[in-house]
Amino acid sequence: MLVFNSGSSSLKHRLYAEDPDGSLRLIASGMVNAFGDQAKFTWLANGQRRETRVAIHNHREATARVLRWLRDLTPDAAGRAVTAIGHRVVHGGEIFREPVLLTPETIARIESLSALAPIHNPIALEVIRACRLELEDTLPMVAVFDTAFHALLPQPARTYALPQEWTRAHGIRRYGFHGIAHRYMYERCLALHGEPASEPRVITFQLGNGCSVAAIRAGRSVETSMGYTPLEGLIMSTRSGDVDPGVLVQLMAAGGLSATALARGLNHESGLKGLSGVTSDMRELLRLEAEGHAGARLAIDAFCHRARKYLGAYAAVLGGADAVVFGGGIGEHAALIRARICAGMEWCGLRLDAAANAAAVGTEGRISAPRSAPAVYVIPVNEELLIARDARQLLASRGAG
Repeated sequence: MLVFNSGSSSLKHRLYAEDPDGSLRLIASGMVNAFGDQAKFTWLANGQRRETRVAIHNHREATARVLRWLRDLTPDAAGRAVTAIGHRVVHGGEIFREPVLLTPETIARIESLSALAPIHNPIALEVIRACRLELEDTLPMVAVFDTAFHALLPQPARTYALPQEWTRAHGIRRYGFHGIAHRYMYERCLALHGEPASEPRVITFQLGNGCSVAAIRAGRSVETSMGYTPLEGLIMSTRSGDVDPGVLVQLMAAGGLSATALARGLNHESGLKGLSGVTSDMRELLRLEAEGHAGARLAIDAFCHRARKYLGAYAAVLGGADAVVFGGGIGEHAALIRARICAGMEWCGLRLDAAANAAAVGTEGRISAPRSAPAVYVIPVNEELLIARDARQLLASRGAG
C-alpha cells in the first residue's frame, strides 16, 4: 500500500506491507519539497536515509519521481510492486463523508469541490492523475478526506449565523479540517489511556504550520476550530485565525484592499509572521523571545492565549475532558509552548509534569501529573498510517484488496 500526502509545496509518501498478523509495516518513506531546479528529495528505505537535489518543479513531476524510485528499490525492500494507493484529499464537501474508491466519476466530483479548497484539492488531483499516467489504470486508488471526520458536526456547531439565502446558495457551513490528524490522535489516545467507562471526551490540538483543535466525544467530532476554510480559529504560522469580519469590511471599504489582496494577507502574511514582524517559525520565535525581541514575545503570547481559550471553551462543550492531546510539528516538539498553553488550567484539574513535558520532544507519552484530570499526551501524528488502514478496509470490503 502506497500513500501519498500532498501539501501545497511538498509531497510525502509512505509504503506499507501487510504482515501475517494484519498489521501494516512501514518499509519505505520520503518527501519531495522545495520544488524547483534543486528540489530536495529525501527518502528512507532498507534502514538507510538518503537525500538528493534534483529538478522537480511540481507535484506531477514529484509523483513520477517517487514512483520511479520505488521501482528501483531492491527486492529485499519487500515492496517493489505497489498493489494499491491511498491519497489524502483535503476537502470532501457535503459529498464525501468516508473514504471512496477513485473512479473517473469520483475524480470529477472531487474536482467540482476545488473552489472550496483551491490550494489543496487541485494538487491532490494532480498527484492522482500522475499515478494514473505512470501506473496501470486497473490499480485501485482510494481517497481519504480531511473534512470527513467533521462531516457530522452538530447543527449548532456547523452553522454560521448568516442569512439563509447566502449559506444555501454558496454551501457555506463550518466544514473543519485536519480531520485525519485529529482522528489519529483520538484513536491513539484511547490506546494509551484506556477508554473510560462512559463516552470518552478528548480535546486534540494539531499545532503545525496550520493549527486547529477539536472536541471529540465517543469518536465523533462535536466542535472544531477551523470552519468554511482553514483560516478560522487558532493563530497559525501565516494564517490569522479568528478575526472580526468587520475588520475585513473596513479594509475593503476604507483601505481599498481587493478580495485577492485580503486572501493573500490573511493566508500568507498574518499569524505568527504578522504578529512578530520577522518570522513564522516557532523555533526561531522562541530563540528571539529569549533574546528580548518584543514582537516574538507578542506572537508567542497571543498564540498560547488563543489556544488556551479554545481549550477552556472545548472543555465546556464536552462537559469536561478525559484527555488532552498535542500533535503536529509545534505540538510534538515545543515543550515550552505546551506548558504555556496549559498554564492556569488547574481550575479544571489539568496539571503538567514538568519533567515529563520537557522530555517529550517528538516522542509519544503522557506529560501530565499523576493526579491530573484530564490526562495530557503528546502523540506524533501519522496521517499516512490511518490513510493506509482506511484504504485497505475499503478495498477489502469491495473485494479489491
